[in-house]
Formats: sequence, structure tokens, C-alpha cells
Amino acid sequence: MTAAFLLSALIIWAAGALVDLVAGANERWSRLAPYIAGIAGSALLTASGVRAVLGPARYLSLGTTLGVGTTSIHLDPLAGLFLTLTGGLGVVISACLVSWARPAGRLRGRGTGAGYLLLLGAVSTVLVAGDAFTFLFAWESLTVSFYVLAGVGRRDENEARASWVTLGIGKVSGAALLFGFLLLAGRAHSYVFASWAHVPAGTLHDVAFALLVVGFGAKVGLVPLQVWLPIGYPAAPGPTRAAMAGLAVNVGFYGLWRFLGILGRPPVWLTVAVLAIGGITALVGIVFATVQSGLNRVIAYSSVENAGIILVGYGVALAGATTDNRGVVAVGLLAATLQVLAHAVAKSSLFASSAFFESDFGTDSLEELRGIGHRYRFSGTAFGLASLTLAGLPPTIGFVSEWFILEALLQEFRVHVLALRLGMALAGALVALTVGVATLCFIRLIAFVVLGRSVAPQDPDAAVGDAGAVGRAGLVLMATSCLALSAAAPWVIRFIAHGLSPVVPAPAVSGALKSPFVLQPVFANFSILSPSWLFIVMPMGVAAVALAALALSRGSLLRIRRVPAWRSASAGVGGDDSYTPFGYANVLRHVLANVLGSRRSTVITITDGDEGGESGDEAAEGVEGTPRGAHVEFRSSVVEPIETYLYRPAKAGWLWLAKGAKRLQSGRLDAYVGYMLVVLVILLAIVAAMK
Repeated sequence: MTAAFLLSALIIWAAGALVDLVAGANERWSRLAPYIAGIAGSALLTASGVRAVLGPARYLSLGTTLGVGTTSIHLDPLAGLFLTLTGGLGVVISACLVSWARPAGRLRGRGTGAGYLLLLGAVSTVLVAGDAFTFLFAWESLTVSFYVLAGVGRRDENEARASWVTLGIGKVSGAALLFGFLLLAGRAHSYVFASWAHVPAGTLHDVAFALLVVGFGAKVGLVPLQVWLPIGYPAAPGPTRAAMAGLAVNVGFYGLWRFLGILGRPPVWLTVAVLAIGGITALVGIVFATVQSGLNRVIAYSSVENAGIILVGYGVALAGATTDNRGVVAVGLLAATLQVLAHAVAKSSLFASSAFFESDFGTDSLEELRGIGHRYRFSGTAFGLASLTLAGLPPTIGFVSEWFILEALLQEFRVHVLALRLGMALAGALVALTVGVATLCFIRLIAFVVLGRSVAPQDPDAAVGDAGAVGRAGLVLMATSCLALSAAAPWVIRFIAHGLSPVVPAPAVSGALKSPFVLQPVFANFSILSPSWLFIVMPMGVAAVALAALALSRGSLLRIRRVPAWRSASAGVGGDDSYTPFGYANVLRHVLANVLGSRRSTVITITDGDEGGESGDEAAEGVEGTPRGAHVEFRSSVVEPIETYLYRPAKAGWLWLAKGAKRLQSGRLDAYVGYMLVVLVILLAIVAAMK
């Protein structure tokens, strides 16, 4: 039955993609058909995932269906865990897409629906693939779907660049996985994953493990391969960004979990590298998210941050595997999986709700979207709860997951290798700093986008539907999940324990349940948390404080007082809302100017007479020697260091090599034979060194 549900979902998605490719988006029925198919297929996928988690593992051989080796499907609890997450998110994201695509003009031509359904099918196939060829076939299909979604709009050259960069990093990811798979398959003499568990420890094993970490890390946004996320996600149309960021990226984490269970003990140097790079990735992502002025880039950079935090949890699990400490493996994988869950739900909610803002107002500028939550009650509420989740604030699932991450890092005293201890200590410091900056980043979004005073013109036709009935249902499910998953955390952990059983025994993960409602970081006699009781105690505390305040104020607390909202004390900042999203993040720009490569400039515009009014006079007073009647504008920008100092020089060097290679096209035959001999000798030396 589990396989039948999965096959039915794939057939439904294929039919929906065919409708999009044949009929296009000109008629309402053809625009909506792919996303209705997405809802139906995702519901079946969810049922398949739950059955796989709670039932026995099943291995299905399909013969030579794909033409190379034996095509195999492996339905076990780990695959079921990620299938459940994929299916559940597929239902709500598809619901948002139904409402978003309904108005004429938002979708043009063909490709968006087909690309989205290809993404769902590719993710599902990756999760159940039991052999290398099936896995890589689905992995490359996912890369194609990313390329299609990032470039389907064809609005400007930036989208073309985004689609090509997305495709390029996707090919780097696929190449790393291909080489790693070939090394393991060559030693095991089989393409079936299960046979790779018998590959002995050694140089080949360690190199293959590292290649797989690079391949999966490129998909999730590991530094320095994260450059495609900030441009690839915003280029995708509407809520399909939610599918890319909250749904499809999880295959990278699934791959890391799966091959930890297959390959076993990693080398110490790889574990330390994952811990350090994961911490750096988290900090780089959140710092650049905080100083962005475009909403979609803020959300995209925060995906880099979340990927780094998840990889730190995975690094803790690697440390446990390196030292044969099953408890440390369990606490690391549990923390990372909870963070995957929190990120998937919250990031999907952020991208889905912001798609309605941007589509109605034609911009994603934070300065122009201030106070949008007052007019978009459903989208604004979903956006606010998702922001609280990613800020790691109680009582959301983001708080629970980040608590587990920090508690997992505190278990370093259980690891008796100095290098691993230092790596966990470094990662802990970076994650702690990241969590602090994340609060600054997402409170900025809540304060200005959701709660701020609107500066956009009042359009009576705007937000009439506020995502429509179907889209509202999807947003409500995502928003309530941010809270419900936290309240039900003990039961969520029981389900995760079953799902992680192919990697670490379920009883080890279930050690996180100190009692039916109290959680601990797997190990006893450590700090505890009860998110379920939080939902009882916190409302009672708020009610008690409110009643006491009302009694002590003798009713004056209920009197309405009108004051300027979010007003800045700084001179030279105009408008009723003097404090702006740009100004809120300016502190971080100054403090981390060297890291961000901040560039500041002042532009002074001289006006005639009183033109520019009070605002111009106040601005002029802040700059010595500025004449009255001048308008002073401060501009600030940041530099993406990895792109600027790594990829651009690498591109210049590659072009230089290509120009030199052109001279070889008109050479002598004996020279070509000599080149081939040198390359062959080098390859033979590499192969000999790995044996």
C-alpha cells in the first residue's frame, strides 16, 4: 500500500505537469490544475510517509527499469520521515499556489506548474532511491526543476543569471556526488547503497565521505557554495520559492543522514570541518540577512543561516560516530532534525505569505512594505509567527530546536578527542552569536512589516482576498504548525525517533523524553524543557500580569493613548515613522563593517527656498558645513565577500585558462599524445594512492 500511494502521487503529478505544458496558463482551469494535482499527490505522499515510518522497511527491486544496473526502491522509516515532511508541506504550499495563481496575469506561458510538480516528483524519488543511478537521476531532475523555476519568469537579465548560477551550483553538487558514488561503487562492486556499508575504513572511504558532504552541502547552502540561494530563491515565482527553500532543500539533509547510517565512522578532520564551516555558514547567513533591504533576500539569506545551524547539529552527530558514542549521535541528529522541521515549516510560511505581499504591491522592498500586516491579516499573521519561529523565540518549534542544538553542543565533555572538543566549542560560540543576531533580524521584520505603521498608499482593492480561501487554509496550517509542533514536541520526538532508527536506535533518541511532557538532551541529569507546559504556564502568567496591572492602574490601563509608532530620536530622518528598516539594521552595518565590506556615502541636494521643509533642515543640521535648505541622504551598501573575493577571481582565472587553451587547438599530433600521457599518469597515481 505504501508503494501504491507513492506511485499514485507520481502519476497525478505527471498528469498535472502535462496539463501545464500543453494548455499553458491562459485559462483559469489550466493555471490551477497543476497545483490541485500537487495537493492530491502530496496528500498521498504524506500517507505513504507515515506508513513507512510506523511500518517495517521494504525493499523493492524494479529490475533494469532505468537501463543501468538494478533500479531499487527503499522504503524505510528514514525515507518515511522525510516523505511525511515533504507531503505535508506539499499540500499547504500547493494550496497557497492555487490562490496565488488564480488571478490572471501572475503566470505567463508554460513551465511554472510543470517545474513545481517536477520538483515534487524528484524530491520523492530521491528519498526512496535505493541505488546510485536512481538517486542521481532524481537529483539531476531536481536541479533541472530549480533551473526552470528560477528562470521561468524571464523578466530581466538578473533572472537569467540566477537560473544559470542555480544550475551551475547544482552541477557542482551532482559532480561531487557522482565521484563519491563511483569511489564507493568501485570498491563495493555494486550500485546498491546497502552494499556500501561494507566498504572498509581508509583513504577511499574518507574521500568519498567528504565528497558526499560537499555534494549535499552545496544543495543546502554550505559556505562557500551558498551563492545561489540569495539570487535563486527570489527569482522563482510566488510560493514556488517556499517549495524550493522549505521543501526541496531537505533532500540535502536527508542525504547526509542516510550516508551517515551507511558509511559509519567519519574521519576526525571531516567532523571538525563540518562543525567549523557549519558555524561560519550560520553566522554569515544571518549577518547578511539582517542588512538586506529586500524581503526575499532577507528570507533567502536566513536559509543559509538555518542550513549552518542544522549542519552544526549534524557535526555533533559525526563527533559521536567518530568516537563510537551512540548518545552523542542521537542528541546531534535529533537536534538537527528538529531544526530541519522548524526551518521547513517557518521558511515555507515566510515565502508563501510574502508572495502575496509582493504580487499585490509589485515590490519586496522593506521600506515600501511597512505595516503590510495590518491589511493582510492572514498572510501577516502567518508571516509574524514564522518570523518568531526563525528567531528561536518561545513558544515556537524554533525555540525547541535551537535549545536542543545548544544543549547538544554542551555535550563536548563526553567526546574524548581534543580536536573534536575544540570544534564543538568553536561551533557553539558561533551558533550562540548567530542566535543573538537572528533575534535582531526577525524582530526587524515583525516590527516593520507586520506591526509597523504603513507608508504604502491605501489601495481599497488591495488584500481583498488576502490569499483567497484555499490559500488562507494553507497559511493557517503552516502558521499553527509553528506553535502546534512545539506544544506536541514530546510526540513529535517519538515520531522522529522511529524515523531515525536506520541511523541510530530509537531508544537512544527516545532518551530525550525525561517524562511524557518533559524533554532533556538525551542524557539524564542535564537541563530540561517542557514546551507542552509552556503553552499552559505562559498564558496563565500573561493573564495574571494583565489582571494585576489592570487592578493597580484602576482601569486606566484600558484607556487608549495615541503616540507615534517606532519613532526615532535621530535628527535628519523624515516621515511619521522615523525609524526605518534600514536604520534598524544600521548598527550591525557599523559594528561589522569590516566583515560586511560596508561602503557609505553622503549625497547632499541643495533645494531652493523652503523646498524640502523641516526634514531637509533637520538633515542639514547633522552635517557640519551643510547650508540650510539642503537635503542630506546617507547611502550604505555591503559587499558579498565570497562572491567578490572567491568566485570573481576564479572566473577571471578560468577565462584566462580558456584563452590559453584555444592555442592548443592548432598544435601537433605528437603534442596531443604527450598531453594525454601526462594526464593518464596523473590519474593512475591518484588511483594508486587511494588503494
